[in-house]
Amino acid sequence: MSTIPHVLVLGGGFGGLSVSNELRKNFDPASLKITIIDKKDWFMVGFSKLWIINGTRTFENSTASLKDLSKKNIDFLQAEILNIDFQQKSVITSNDKISYDYLVISMGSRLAPERIPGLIDHGYNLYDHDQLLEIRKRLEEIQSGKIAICITSMPYKCPPAPYEACLLIDSMLRKRGIRDKIEISIYCPAPITMPAAGSEVSKQILEMVESESVIFHNSSKLKTVENGKLIFENFESNFDLLLAVPPHIAPKLIYESELANDPGFIKIDRDCKTKFENVYAIGDVTVLPVTDSMTVPKAGVFAEGEGMTVAKNITSKIKQTNELTLYDGIGGCFIESGRETASLIEVDMFSQEKPMTRLTSSTEENLSKKFEFERERLTKWF
Repeated sequence: MSTIPHVLVLGGGFGGLSVSNELRKNFDPASLKITIIDKKDWFMVGFSKLWIINGTRTFENSTASLKDLSKKNIDFLQAEILNIDFQQKSVITSNDKISYDYLVISMGSRLAPERIPGLIDHGYNLYDHDQLLEIRKRLEEIQSGKIAICITSMPYKCPPAPYEACLLIDSMLRKRGIRDKIEISIYCPAPITMPAAGSEVSKQILEMVESESVIFHNSSKLKTVENGKLIFENFESNFDLLLAVPPHIAPKLIYESELANDPGFIKIDRDCKTKFENVYAIGDVTVLPVTDSMTVPKAGVFAEGEGMTVAKNITSKIKQTNELTLYDGIGGCFIESGRETASLIEVDMFSQEKPMTRLTSSTEENLSKKFEFERERLTKWF
């Protein structure tokens, strides 16, 4: 029976792929076993969903198969994760019971449109890959009226995405020559466009969307949706097409576990450890506080960085070097303009104990960097 350590990774997203690949660089298959479990068998960089909506990309051309991880000597199991037994150091799946020596929880957040009454019946989920082609079809058919893009709750993953959606939809309608017949509005529950990026960047993003005649409604907390009508806490608004960012919650397995904090996510520090020995948590399933009012944003690039941190800490434990790595909080998110350019929101969450964010100018070079960001990860991880 093999006695080599087994690292079990729950989730094949940015965080799970990052930690697994980094560990494999440090250990050959004879000295470390690595297994990823995910209920789906594919990976997609989230921002490519908007390219599927605007017709420049297909789903098939935007995904990589998790089964291809075998080429990297990383095992993949497609299964539902049913339970974690921290005392017995095992995970129960729909297929099997699997033991671990090190556990990395990278299960992401779950989209919960059912939490807004009427949303499923009367709107589209902007983040659901199964609805992308129908959204595209509706955008190609609409002739006039009002498109509403609604952020239903905070926090949500990939904070720039709804604003990118506004700008790309604006571009689609301009190309069809009907932009002046359609009103685009975006509704946000926060007082500024992107609290995770701070007030100055939020102001710049507001200027960016308003320059394309997108109407921004702040402090708009959606309560229910009726046919053609949004009902907020303090007002109502009509729409012809609703694209929503639904509430994000932790997977049921997590928010019912001993790990969960309010509102159900796993609170971590910069070492990404949990209260259980050799159990780590990274990415959207976590909350990593930066200040009393700010946390690390839910975005793939931050999950990736946390994954690298955990890989270093597991490596240190196995090799007994006693080196503790803290996540640096450095990353960046692209925001595409719809005019063949993009900006980059540069982030340093722990800069001199105070978050630093900056929005670069919108250039063709940044759009090229966005394409390269996707290509680079698909290449190095698969």
